[in-house]
Amino acid sequence: MQPLDLYATIEEYLDFKQEMEKLYNAIKDIAIVKNPKTLIDIGCGQGEFCKLIESFDIETLGVDLSEKQIQIAKAKGINAKYIDIEDIKEKYDCATAVFDVVNYLPDDYIKRFLENSYNLLNKNGYFIFDINSLYGFEDVAQGALTIDEDEKFIAIDANFVDKKLFTDITLFSKDGKNYKKDFGTITQYYYTNEELKNMLISVGFIIEEIKYFNLHDSEQSDKYIFICKKEK
Repeated sequence: MQPLDLYATIEEYLDFKQEMEKLYNAIKDIAIVKNPKTLIDIGCGQGEFCKLIESFDIETLGVDLSEKQIQIAKAKGINAKYIDIEDIKEKYDCATAVFDVVNYLPDDYIKRFLENSYNLLNKNGYFIFDINSLYGFEDVAQGALTIDEDEKFIAIDANFVDKKLFTDITLFSKDGKNYKKDFGTITQYYYTNEELKNMLISVGFIIEEIKYFNLHDSEQSDKYIFICKKEK
């Protein structure tokens, strides 16, 4: 099983709902003030942010590179596609990438992703996304977790090394009298605000604001929210 599809399989068992809702509402509040008529959510996962945005009568499309996530989103009635953003020809008033999406991008691809995001937007469109701070990676994301359900056992082990967070996921699922094992590693990449600012400006974005955001009520910010505008 592909790592992102494996994550989709276990996501419902992870206790992240409160944190996700907190971040979704923060980015929603930023987005709706910009008064977009259309919005594309990049890396939409199971479509919960799209569902929230749709409640404000904004035409929304969710896209993701995990086919399993898109299947789940569609089952919820979300307008979602399994497609790479560089293959999308339509233009939108706003693009979002929520809950670590940008941190999943390797350094040999991230600038191309930003270029593709820029090309998705109408003139004066907005690109809004969050990233993890160094504190978010080193002090929040690292660690081990086990979840024991009736027919599933999940083990997660996350380690931050050389600006990368490696999250090993092991899933044992009951299959008749036996258990089936699935294993995968998801890699996330740490980028400084300065690195991202330089890339965004080189692509053509104007950075309106970088908000410090605290997802876990600790003393330090574990995330930043970038608010970027395409003026040409």
